[in-house]
Amino acid sequence: MTQNLSDTPLQSPSTNLPRLGLFTMFRLGLFQMGLGMMSLLTLGVLNRVMIAELAIPAVVAASTIAAHQFMAPARVWFGQLSDAKKFLGYHRTGYVWAGALLFVLAAFLALQVSWQLGSSLQANGWTLPTYIWTGLLAVIFALYGLALSSSSTPFAALLVDVSDEDDRPKLVGIVWSMLMVGIVIGAIVFSVLTKRLDADASLSDVQTIVNQVFLIIPGIVFGLAILATVGIEDHFSRYRHRSGIADREDSITLGKALRVLTASRQTGLFFTFLLVMTISLFMQEPVLEPYGAKVFDMSLGETTRLNAYWGMGTLMGISSTGFFIVPRLGKQNSARLGCLLVAASMLLIIFAGTTQNARLFQGLVFVFGLASGITTTGSISLMLDLTAAETAGTFIGAWGLSQAIARGLATVIGGGVLSLGEQIFQQQTLLAYSTVFGLQAIGMVLAVWFLNRVNVQEFQDNARSAIAAVLESDLD
Repeated sequence: MTQNLSDTPLQSPSTNLPRLGLFTMFRLGLFQMGLGMMSLLTLGVLNRVMIAELAIPAVVAASTIAAHQFMAPARVWFGQLSDAKKFLGYHRTGYVWAGALLFVLAAFLALQVSWQLGSSLQANGWTLPTYIWTGLLAVIFALYGLALSSSSTPFAALLVDVSDEDDRPKLVGIVWSMLMVGIVIGAIVFSVLTKRLDADASLSDVQTIVNQVFLIIPGIVFGLAILATVGIEDHFSRYRHRSGIADREDSITLGKALRVLTASRQTGLFFTFLLVMTISLFMQEPVLEPYGAKVFDMSLGETTRLNAYWGMGTLMGISSTGFFIVPRLGKQNSARLGCLLVAASMLLIIFAGTTQNARLFQGLVFVFGLASGITTTGSISLMLDLTAAETAGTFIGAWGLSQAIARGLATVIGGGVLSLGEQIFQQQTLLAYSTVFGLQAIGMVLAVWFLNRVNVQEFQDNARSAIAAVLESDLD
């Protein structure tokens, strides 16, 4: 049996249910703010401690941390599970709470294993105990990724459940911005908590302070997850009024999502652009703070504050692009501009290393954040044009999956290229780091090459029939 998918409404109206106010939207954003703080702890603080303080090779540190990104396929399963089965009496909230508790515990456990890995490496070198600690750390980060997926995916579904078509863009914009706010606040809080440390602090002092940070900030994050979501599903959820769409979403498997993505030549081109762009944008994550430590002789607190400069730049980039740049240049041109600005900022960050001017470096990190915001907003806006209404959930869900995989690859590639550069250039630290930033600039130019071949009109002319054919073949 088949149905005309192009005539299937994306959701049924729920005009009698209460609508979200701005206060509630910002309250929901507290969860994403917490995720921003956790991202700072894992990709920023823990990564820097492993490389700079514990002398763990960058490729090892980056690869173990990246294990959590490769758990992204579980997002599909957790999304379907929250559709089909209640947990703690809720379709979404129970999963959000349980997942949040598990990922904050996993983050603290990962830190403790990192100390053991560093100690084993210094005492024994690369022997069996060191390999065991490395494997255990990768497993913990994999569990961290599963917990993160089990919490963040139902939360994203909750955002759909509690919003209507007309107020959803505003909700998503606020929640996305709050993620950046969390990174900025986390960087400021960490700087305050570590202000007693300087560049010459002993490992024992660093361990004491960082352990305290990994107790305080995750505790705050778990509290924010509760505060953000308590009572929301009871009062605002439209889920029970959208059972038809819930059934359809439950039938979307990973294999079908990949088939939908490849149904149109234009979506293939766009997601290739998205993959290259995302990898090129995030390759700097495992190396930017160690770059500040080794090239600019910055303290732990100073390198952590780089996240604040980047976050503030990204916030300004997101807001200015949505309100001023996209209306004037268009979505595709805005994404192209952002990519070229990211490439230019990477080259300028290399130049800053030749001056060893920390203030110039901080300013350029802000510029990089501004370029990142423009790139991200332009790309997401263009993605919405390349999303057929009948399968919006499939497209956006698969985009999240592809972004997570790309970010995981970016972390591994960034750490791997740095390690290779250190082997090639030996004592030339600046050149080793420049290989990463230079490759990012090249990747962004390549992303623009793919972007120039994306044609929105062609997609709109043929995508609906192609997507409908893929889905209807599974209903026959």
